[in-house]
Amino acid sequence: MMNDGIQSGGLPAGTANKYPAGRSGLAGRLRNYFLTGLVVAGPVAVTLWLVWWFVTWVDNLVRPVIPLAYRPETYLPINIPGFGLIIAFVALTLLGFLTANLVGSSVVSFGEGVLNRMPIVRPIYRTTKQIFQTLFSSSESSFRRVGLVEFPAPGMWSLVFLTQPPSPPIAAHLPQTEHISAFLPCTPNPTTGFFFYVPRADVIDLDITVEQAMSLLISAGIIQPGVEDPHHRLAALAETARAAQAAHKEATPAK
Repeated sequence: MMNDGIQSGGLPAGTANKYPAGRSGLAGRLRNYFLTGLVVAGPVAVTLWLVWWFVTWVDNLVRPVIPLAYRPETYLPINIPGFGLIIAFVALTLLGFLTANLVGSSVVSFGEGVLNRMPIVRPIYRTTKQIFQTLFSSSESSFRRVGLVEFPAPGMWSLVFLTQPPSPPIAAHLPQTEHISAFLPCTPNPTTGFFFYVPRADVIDLDITVEQAMSLLISAGIIQPGVEDPHHRLAALAETARAAQAAHKEATPAK
């Protein structure tokens, strides 16, 4: 069953007439091929660039700490990227192992006690520690739910990320109803936004993931969750290119 105005192959009705024989048909096919190639290569290129940037950044941080005699480039004619990342991974894993036992835990507690006595360093360390514990926590109460709240005006709804209920000292000053912590991110930069406590009854839970909500926010609504898979969009672009090519062949008189 076809939608009205849609030809087979996903091409809108009347599109074949827009690609007559000659230059316009060739330009249309080239445009569709280019867009298809861009959809395939663009995400791969951006992903590889981000991975390369992260590996290089970690290498530049760790390499100066490693003695020259232990660096691979000392014995090899080329520089091996990722060596600093491996050292950082091993060091962090070893630190976690040492912290898990009694001796390591005592050392960490002593270090935290020293930092907590420093007037300027203390609030920075505590805030940073809480952020890291929240981001990398395996608890179900951390940033794993998405909801809707009526904001900024009646009839207008905004995405929020839900975390934990308010602690007893804060809940004691709120109205006598169940509240929940909500973070309302901004578009297109979701790292900024508004934090507030909202009555639980005023929140509409959404059955989408945090990643889908982030894509929706960053794209300003262009990428809608559950509407169209990127692979389906790629297939539609390829089908459009094939349909345009077939239309061009039909419109070209045989010699």
